[in-house]
Amino acid sequence: MEEADLIVRAQNGEREAFAQLMNMHYRTVEKFAYQCGVRLDDIPDVTQEVFIKLYRFLPQFNQQRFTTWLYKITLNSARDYYRKEGRETAKEERMKKSGNESAQQSAEHQVLLFEEDRELHEAIVRLDEKYRIPLILFYFQNLTYQQIADVMNITMATVKTRIFRAKDSLKKEMDMKGGVIHGQ
Repeated sequence: MEEADLIVRAQNGEREAFAQLMNMHYRTVEKFAYQCGVRLDDIPDVTQEVFIKLYRFLPQFNQQRFTTWLYKITLNSARDYYRKEGRETAKEERMKKSGNESAQQSAEHQVLLFEEDRELHEAIVRLDEKYRIPLILFYFQNLTYQQIADVMNITMATVKTRIFRAKDSLKKEMDMKGGVIHGQ
């Protein structure tokens, strides 16, 4: 069934249609949340928040590009999740207490890496959010500059500038570490 049909059916209250939409986009939401810097332990919570908001606001969806709208909800959910008082600090403390990070790696951890180079991912996560998000949306989610501008509520010129600065910053950091950024 086509996405547009599922959206209309879900807007009319069909739970099965909403479930199919969730199945179609679940991995996309998880991947984007991870790329935005959401910690592995928090991805299920953020993903759940995204689909709760999606369900709640689906009647307001007005046939713009659905995935663009979904990225916007995911970005806002990730931001909101870490704004809640004390949550980020508590998670950091638990990570420190849990010991060696390599012992934490599991099959689930490997799946959630989505085959991305870990060093590059870590460098991207360290970028300021205003540079990180446009870069991720452009290179990893294949959005156009206009779609990124829509998701972030900024101008297309700002999108171009931020992507340029993000790439420049990443290149400098990777050059210092002796890493290579493919496609440069």
